[in-house]
Amino acid sequence: MDKELDWSHLSFGYIPTDYNVRCYYRDGKWGDIEVSQSETIDLHIAATCLHYGQEIFEGLKAFRGKDGKVRVFRLEENARRIIESAKGIMMAPVPVELFTEMVKKVVKLNERFVPPYGSGASLYIRPLEIGISAQVGVKPAKEYLFLILVSPVGPYFKEGFKPTNICIMREFDRVAPKGTGRWKVGGNYAASLEAGEKAHSLGYSAVLYLDPKEKKYLDECGPANFFAIKGGKYITPASESILPSITNKSLMQLARDMGIEVEARHIPIEELAEIDEAAACGTAAVASPVAEIDDLDTGVKYVISKDGNPGPVTTALYNRLRAIQLGEEPDVHGWNTIID
Repeated sequence: MDKELDWSHLSFGYIPTDYNVRCYYRDGKWGDIEVSQSETIDLHIAATCLHYGQEIFEGLKAFRGKDGKVRVFRLEENARRIIESAKGIMMAPVPVELFTEMVKKVVKLNERFVPPYGSGASLYIRPLEIGISAQVGVKPAKEYLFLILVSPVGPYFKEGFKPTNICIMREFDRVAPKGTGRWKVGGNYAASLEAGEKAHSLGYSAVLYLDPKEKKYLDECGPANFFAIKGGKYITPASESILPSITNKSLMQLARDMGIEVEARHIPIEELAEIDEAAACGTAAVASPVAEIDDLDTGVKYVISKDGNPGPVTTALYNRLRAIQLGEEPDVHGWNTIID
């Protein structure tokens, strides 16, 4: 392990590591896996990723467990999701086997950067695919680069597992109703920056977007999925404009395991008055509990956490998921890939 790094005080940012791995798609096929120590890529000025947004990415994590073993959480799910993103914007899909081999390779090559057990930190894994063909006509590239970089990261939210306030603003849409919301493309995040910065300037941790068509139902929560606990049920928005979160999928399964009924459905904004707990969920933070949801347009404040603490169900789900990632509890669903 790298002795220089202060593992328990890492930010959620980029720290250089030893290697990244790359693979090029040319002449209709993927080539050999290349290992690189360079932090830059040589890109043509007319590459489709720069002009037409042919860019997709993923985010997953590796953890050092209680037993010292390194585990990558649900990497096959990320492999499947990046294939859907590739199809969505007409890119060459990366086969699951290639994705898996490259994730294992890059983690193994950078194993000294996997933070120690108990530090609260993890190794963030960022797969990225871009169109690299030089062309100025609007059409899909013929050549692609798929690469994976890694960086040790601390918790996404400095506050840790504590409830924060989020807000609703109707002046921004994250995505269009039949747009790219269900795929992990960079443009979705670019489209959320202005709203996110405005929310932060007002003291909120994230924006709870409403559906882009009717502005009646809950959508994504910043860069994460939203879920709530209502009358003992786990409810989460269902919509084709929402990115299918692997963390949300995992929490839904754990909720079912705990005997909690799960509903993925339209959630009208008024229903926020009836919920007992709420959180944003994603790879970066697992679950970020919500204290209060302020509707900036109507002035209505939905107070979710009356005592300023995370709710019991959210806490139990968060703890169970973290325990599986860290090898503290049995991985009954076979979610972890152990790096030998």
